[in-house]
Amino acid sequence: ESGGPRHYAQVKYAPDDYLVFGRETAGLPSGLLARNRERWLRIPMFNPEARSLNLANCVAIVLFEALRQQGFSGQVEQ
Repeated sequence: ESGGPRHYAQVKYAPDDYLVFGRETAGLPSGLLARNRERWLRIPMFNPEARSLNLANCVAIVLFEALRQQGFSGQVEQ
């Protein structure tokens, strides 16, 4: 399912948040989606011919934003 009500970068992420992503082939269970519709997030698409983004890319985009907002807490210094 697509069309989340909020852009992923407009959300304030907290350290105890959970990010849940569905399988590329099946998405998330419909019951879970129905109970949490207001929590869906949207990653903008710029090519109307593209069906979707790769799951790993979606996870990387949203996780990076969540970590960025928290100052990359816990990162390993080199």
